[in-house]
Amino acid sequence: MNELLRKRIERHLENLSDQQGYQLLDFVEFLESKYSTGSRAPSTLERLAEGVEDAMRVGRVPAVAIRETMNAMDSASRLMQRLSEAGKSAVDELNRSLAAAEGAAPASPTDAGGSPPGADRPPDPAAGESAESEEPPAPA
Repeated sequence: MNELLRKRIERHLENLSDQQGYQLLDFVEFLESKYSTGSRAPSTLERLAEGVEDAMRVGRVPAVAIRETMNAMDSASRLMQRLSEAGKSAVDELNRSLAAAEGAAPASPTDAGGSPPGADRPPDPAAGESAESEEPPAPA
């Protein structure tokens, strides 16, 4: 739908009562089903809110009560969306911190050459080390 048409429809919507708005919604949903125009799939919270709203309409709940309920559900939906975004941001930050820590951490001795530290130095005879054996000398 082009922007001018959208704005024109919005101008007309501003003057409608809630009851007329629900009649218009019913008509739009009818047109959508008749012409099989797929709309964006609603999120889980949107489906929940629409289900509650539809149940209230079937129960002949006054439009004012429906509007207030939908305002409360919309606020809860926005809160859940913000919590979800904050959680994703925290996970991303944790992943960046872990990646930075892994990049700055010294390599383990076996990563570089496969031998423990000091294995490449010559044996120290003063400490009782010999080139032939790694075992300490037997007591006499």
